[in-house]
Amino acid sequence: MKRIVFAIAFLLLLALTAAYYGLPHLFKEPLLELNRKLSGVTEKTLSVGVHHIHYLEGGRGEPVILLHGIFAEKDHWVDFARQLTPSHRVIAPDLPGFGESGRLANQVYDYEAQTLRLKDFMDTLGIGQAHLAGNSMGGTIAALFAVRYPERVASVALIGAPHGLRTPKPSEMDALIDAGQSPLVVHDAAQFEQMMAMVFAKRPFLPYPILHATQVDALRLAPSNSRLWSAQLKDRFMLHDHISAVRAPTLALWGSEDRLFDVSGVQVLTDRLKNLKAHVLPGIGHLPMMEAPKETSQTYLGFLQGLSCQTPCELKSKKSSLGS
Repeated sequence: MKRIVFAIAFLLLLALTAAYYGLPHLFKEPLLELNRKLSGVTEKTLSVGVHHIHYLEGGRGEPVILLHGIFAEKDHWVDFARQLTPSHRVIAPDLPGFGESGRLANQVYDYEAQTLRLKDFMDTLGIGQAHLAGNSMGGTIAALFAVRYPERVASVALIGAPHGLRTPKPSEMDALIDAGQSPLVVHDAAQFEQMMAMVFAKRPFLPYPILHATQVDALRLAPSNSRLWSAQLKDRFMLHDHISAVRAPTLALWGSEDRLFDVSGVQVLTDRLKNLKAHVLPGIGHLPMMEAPKETSQTYLGFLQGLSCQTPCELKSKKSSLGS
């Protein structure tokens, strides 16, 4: 009898393993949902203009809005958010044009448009002022938003290098772009692996169903991603001309092994920002919130200590639960 039970259990394990690798789409959402629950966030939706925005939200306290980079999405912040939700209201949207928020052929997704959409997003949620934290493109949106709407920003955090600075030393990606390549737009599995090696110095564990879905989406969206990549190239050094206008307290966490934007860019920030705390993260690449989420979020929490919203964080005319 024991042999029969063992054999059945073994066959069930084989079947589950076969399904895990053969039908990965069945496991993606349950795995994402489990990780969200561990971090105290849930998925919500609301409409902003012509876009239906998907976002994660959890926790109570001063609002912290987490903005992802180009071709990224909201769940890249979940492990980072785990340290924040006990003390802050954390919101991580799929920015319009990315993730589940959809990309429309008749819309533009440059920094000007995304900055205006972020304001509309905050207005719809009833958020008067927030701490903004962003990675790469998201960090640039946070900084540009702070320049345009300083009264709406309690602080800015660049979690990983922002896009748009002229670094004293060109990066590996700079060399590829100058050679006419688009290193973050992938057309096959080999290019996907090259892209992953470029963005991560310390590659985190990603369950196969999530990694597989990421690759499938990257290949499926390659033509559209090429359009967005070309459009963003026109703003390649936009932040360099505007970063000195940021007045909000600013934190910069820059990976020492970032291959997209060379770590020498920290000096640019130091020279141009008066209210800056900057840290170089040893052994970390372009995505510190994924490569070292606990350590990075603890540093961010330390930065937030002592900071408080200068105006009411919740607009009294709106309910904080709006959009749930």
